[in-house]
Amino acid sequence: MRYIGLTGNIASGKTAVADLLAAHGATIIDADVLARDAVAPGTPALRQIVARWGPGVLAADGSLDRTALRHIVFGDRSQLDALNDIVHPQVAALRTLRMEEAKARGDEVVVYVVPLLFEANLADDFDAIILVDAPRELRLERMLESRELSPDDARNMIASQMASELKRARADIIIENTGSLDDLRRSVDAAWEQLTARDGPSSLAGRILS
Repeated sequence: MRYIGLTGNIASGKTAVADLLAAHGATIIDADVLARDAVAPGTPALRQIVARWGPGVLAADGSLDRTALRHIVFGDRSQLDALNDIVHPQVAALRTLRMEEAKARGDEVVVYVVPLLFEANLADDFDAIILVDAPRELRLERMLESRELSPDDARNMIASQMASELKRARADIIIENTGSLDDLRRSVDAAWEQLTARDGPSSLAGRILS
């Protein structure tokens, strides 16, 4: 089994790339999905979040009010770190479970989609790392078009992540997502060929696909 890390800063296009890789037959494990599962009603993580930040972070149905929590933690490094300390261990446990399930099925390529791959020091976990990237202003534009965010909230979310320039230096494959969906599909097709080649992803180390 080849274990691939797929990362990229917010609004870079990770989900679109993951969908295209899934169409090729990759098993996708998404950290954002695991994070939602980790804070579902009744979970230890949600209880810890409420204990720290109060019932104001809960929606009427008892689920986590992500917008309310985002206003508290983004833009405040200490608060964000505290949230990550609660959520990340639960996400790691769920990731291990999904990996064990993939191994049991005999899946050949497993892709873990994780925005904070480098920030969480996960780089050594993978056979190869794909970085999806786009200029900051294009990502900001996408966020304002597709999400109910104020410009300040969007900028704070971008600023909370490691600069993409630092991530580019550590990625094995860089997919530039600045064009059309067809352009992106061609880049993913090329990446897939290398990921599944006999000599593996090492043959593509440092290559930029656009």
